[in-house]
This record gives sequence, C-alpha cells and structure tokens, in this order.
Amino acid sequence: MPNKLYVSLILILMAFLTNAQSLEVHYVLSSKIPGNPAKNHDLSLLASSSKMVEGGLELSQEVTTQEEGMLLTIRLIATTDSYINLSGKINLENFSYESTQFYLPGFWYRKNLRSPDKAPNARVSKSWIVREDRLSTPLTGAFNEATNVGVNLVRMDVSEQVALAPLNQGEVILSGPTDLGALGFQEDQVGVALQFSVPYKEAPHTYYRKLTLGEPVTSYIKLAEGEQVVYQYLLNSYDAADYSEFVAKAWSTSYDLMQPQPLTKDEFSNAEIKSTLAQFWKQSFTSLSDGLKGYSGVHLQTATCDVVPLLEVGFVGRVLLNAFNSLEFGYQQQDEGLITISNQIWDSYLKLGFTPGGFFREVVDEYHDWESDVFSIRRQSEGLYAALFYLNFERRAGRSHAEWEAKVKDMLELFAGLQQADGSFPRKFDDQLIVKDHSGGSSSCVVPPLVMAYQYFGDKKYLQMAQKVGEYQEAELINKADYFSSTLDANCEDKEASLYVATSLYYLAQVTRGKEQKHYIQLAKKAAYFALSWYYTWDVPFAQGQMLGDVGLKSRGWGNVSVENNHIDVYIFEFDEILDWLADETSEPRFAEFAEVIRTSMRAQLLPYEGHMVNIGKEGYYPEVVQHTQWDYGKFGKGFYNDLFAPGWTVASIWELLTEGRTEAYFAK
Repeated sequence: MPNKLYVSLILILMAFLTNAQSLEVHYVLSSKIPGNPAKNHDLSLLASSSKMVEGGLELSQEVTTQEEGMLLTIRLIATTDSYINLSGKINLENFSYESTQFYLPGFWYRKNLRSPDKAPNARVSKSWIVREDRLSTPLTGAFNEATNVGVNLVRMDVSEQVALAPLNQGEVILSGPTDLGALGFQEDQVGVALQFSVPYKEAPHTYYRKLTLGEPVTSYIKLAEGEQVVYQYLLNSYDAADYSEFVAKAWSTSYDLMQPQPLTKDEFSNAEIKSTLAQFWKQSFTSLSDGLKGYSGVHLQTATCDVVPLLEVGFVGRVLLNAFNSLEFGYQQQDEGLITISNQIWDSYLKLGFTPGGFFREVVDEYHDWESDVFSIRRQSEGLYAALFYLNFERRAGRSHAEWEAKVKDMLELFAGLQQADGSFPRKFDDQLIVKDHSGGSSSCVVPPLVMAYQYFGDKKYLQMAQKVGEYQEAELINKADYFSSTLDANCEDKEASLYVATSLYYLAQVTRGKEQKHYIQLAKKAAYFALSWYYTWDVPFAQGQMLGDVGLKSRGWGNVSVENNHIDVYIFEFDEILDWLADETSEPRFAEFAEVIRTSMRAQLLPYEGHMVNIGKEGYYPEVVQHTQWDYGKFGKGFYNDLFAPGWTVASIWELLTEGRTEAYFAK
C-alpha cells in the first residue's frame, strides 16, 4: 500500500535486519494430548525454510520483502490429529530493555508505569503477551530511544472467528476453530524481542477483571490430519525523533494497513437518533428528597434501567450537559415537556447544587446515602462547561441569568486559587481548597470552560489561566508522551487523557491567531495520535452466543478505555469534530477519514429502540462497558455488558457526536 511514510522504510528495515534472508524466528510449538500436559518443541527458522516437528507436524515460513516491510508467512500442516499452540519471537538487534519503550495500542504505552501493580505494568513483569482483541490494532511495537529506531510487528491475516473457551487460565483446548492470536514483547538474554502466539495465550498473567491479575493461559486448537493453518505478520521499522513520532507513524501505518471503512449508513437521520436518545431524558428525570433535580444516569441496571436517586454533575452522569442538551432540543422540537424539566434542573442546581465553599455538589447519591466531599477538577470543569453553554444559549435567546453568571464567576475564582505555579490543577481537592491528589494529568479538563468563560465574559485572565495549562501540558504531557489520570475510576494511562489534551488545544486555537494558534494546532495533532491509538481499526471476532456478536457489533471506530478498564465505549463527544478540523489544518486526510469510521460506527449500532433493544431495558439508553475481550467489569465478560451502567454520559457523548459545529458556533461573533 504505497504511502509517503514508506519512502525510506525499506532502507531503514534493511539497515536494521540486514536483509530478508537474515530474519530468524524462534518458535515454540506446543502440542497437547487431551488430559495430559502439553509438550513444547523449540525451533528456529531462518528466512524461508521448513522443518518437521515431532508428533507429525510440519512448520514452514516464507519471508518476502514488500514496500511496507517484511511479510512473514507461517504455515503449519498436521499429518496426524493434533492440538497445538504456536508461539514465536523475533529478537531486535541493538535494543536493550532500559533504552526501549513499548507499544501495544490501546493497552500498553512506554512501560505502563502510571498503572497500579494490580494492572499490567513493567513493575510486575518486563515481558507480556496478550490477546489481540485487547489491542486497537493487532500490533506490538518497540522504540529504541538510544538509536531513534522503532519496530512494529502487525498481524496481517484477518481474524474472523473465535471459539468459546471453558477456562481462562492454564492449558485450554478451545471449543472450535479460532483465528484470534496474541502479541507482546519480552526481555531476554539477547535484549528485547517482539512475540506472537496463535491461537492466543496470555502471560505472565491474564487480566480478566478490573485490578485482578490471574494465572497465565495458553489455548489450543485442533488440527485434523491433513489440515493446515496459515498466519501472516508484517515486520516494519521507522526512524522517529521520539516516542511520540513513533506512535504517530505506527498509527498512520496501522490505519493504512487495516483500511477501516465506514459502516454502511444506517437508515436513521441525526434527528431521528436524537429523538430516540431523548427518551432517556423523558424516562430518567428525577427529584431527590432535598429537591435537587436531574437525570438518573448512573448505577442503573441494564436489564431494567429503573431510576436511581443518584445525580452526578460531570462524568459519568453528566447531569448538567444533559440538561443543556435537552433544553436546546426542547426548543428545537417545540417540546414543552423537555423545556420544563430542563429548566427545573437548572433552577434546582442554582438553588441547591452548590457546596458551602462554592463548588458543584459533585455526586449526590441518595441511593447509598452518600455525598462526595472530595471533588475532582474533571467533574467541576465539566459542570462549568455545561453551564457556559447554557448561559450562552439563553443569552442569545434574550434570556438573562445574573445569578448563574455570578455562581460561574465565583467558581472561576476558586479555580484561580487551585492553579499551581507550573500551570497545572490538582486532580482532587476538598471544599476548603485542600489538595487531596496533586496529580496534574487531568488539568486539560479545565481549559474548555476557561476559554469559554473568556469568550462569554470578555475577561482575559481566564484565557491566561488556560494558556498556563497549555504550557504545562506541553512540558509534562505532550513532550514526555505521558498521558494519564483523566479516567475518574482509574489512575493510569488512558484514552481520555490524550483526548482531553487535544480538545483543550482545540479550544485555545479558537481564540488565538498567528504563531500561537499554529503552535496549538501542531500540539493538538501530536496528542490526537495518542487518542486515536485507543480506537479500533479492526473488528474483533465474537463467538456465537456472545450477545455483541449475535447482534452484529463491529468494533472498528470504538475506543478502549484505559489500562485498568479493558472495555470499549462511545467516549467521543466532540473529538470527531476536532479530527475533521485537524484534517483541514494539518493536511492529514486520515483524521477525517477515520472520524467518519467513528461516526458511522457509534451512531446506532447499540442504540436501543423497538425491535433492536440490544439487551437494554429501555429505549434511548445507549450502553457502556461494552466487553469485547476476555475481561469483565464485574459480570458476564466478553460479548456482553456489565450489569450496571451509566447511560448519562453515553447519551451526552453520542449527542455531541451528532451536533456538528457546536463549539465553533459558540465562539462565532
């Protein structure tokens, strides 16, 4: 697939590996007789060669040089009935573990050192191999910081089927054919190697539940006498100035190799999807015992979606953003019912929704008789974001809200007191501004409301605060390729961190010009590649009986969440709009092309409506915690949802995906 990225690819690869004839792959062919421990056969094949293996198996490999890199084709033929697992590794010359940063897209960045010890990271082990369906592209990569050379190994044959497994640890004979393999990396005596396995294995641990590492697993498929399987991997290499450029080139190559296509357009218009989503607001409106009103969108049962008296101002409930969306839609549709309940929410939060110190009452959980007294910069910022959209909408309609404006200004003053000397904001704090978590990885969440406040109030100090965050982001997150701690229920490497950084720079670019604006655009591009690396470029396979497969879910365009939380979801909000903008500003058409994949994939695939309820109890309650790999948030595992979900944020996310041009309209004169 010709592309300008590959102009020097072959020269780089040849310098790295000398030539295709020198490629040596070290294999372990594991054969199993049911009820007995497996026997392992160690083999090494050089270039194009084959070898008979004990037990009536023939292994052959062919190495060909292509414009994209070296294509490794592996063929395994059974001369007797056999149960097998084939794993292999390719040693990387002149790569030491200390100077190498690793990459498993959507799962592993650098050495995962931001993640706790109960999740995969290099403190637990320096070698990992994981199922391909954990990865947004079936790819394993390594970047040598000493030589500025990066190498990727990409699975090229299509994984279309996966078999149900009776066990998740130990030696497991699968219930039928499977294409699903595994990819990873390891430190060994030579230095560093990239590794693969077919069918899948996971070592040194499986990761089958949040913060739960289990025993390793090796799976086996049955090959009948005369049956053969063929697997293909592409080995390619890049020179890159740093890890960020390596990830950017790896994503661009992944996109070109996978060529994800938009889903066939569904039969619904944006307005029709919004009308279905609006059913969530009409069915979830609730009032707590103290009079605070909102939408019940957190801690719901997927099977019933019954109202729970729990209101969350930002993520994951997004009560105030839903209140703005429902108000705007109510006026557009002349729906007096929606207008009434939306205004009731805004009025109740003005009267009852603030703490004595002036922050939003962040989480009010009457269901568990609990209210948060430690606050997050993310939820508080998301509440302000929604409030400023509300105020701007109302002002343009000729309706003024002086009390709300005063509340927003008071909160902005509190934010000024929280901002640190380096421009960052603490992740968590209390009502007396005592910092409870100094981590600055969530600081980007503050930028959109600060820039919006500058536009709304005309006070430059808000822009200056946002610009200081921009300086912090550039120094500590972007330049270090270290995006973390924006997922509220995890503190690790995550998708939302890089996505929020890109979003914050998009907002700064709306109100700046010249060199400063161009600088923000280039920084946003760097962050966008990391955000995109979490989004699937391929469709993971599901087995019959796994509901998500039975309803036909295509995973391309959906994003994995974090190292801790290995599920996909529809967290997108306005990022598609940002990708379209970046495509224009930076002449990178892949951004806009993949934005269309995301848009078509998330619109209605799991939208519950009559005759298409996708195991959700009520229409319009778009699901989350979509479990696409062997991992569960607490219940059910691959092919299903967790039993509890938070449709408050999913409805808000899909709504912004369908509302094109909202941000630019806010900043329009």
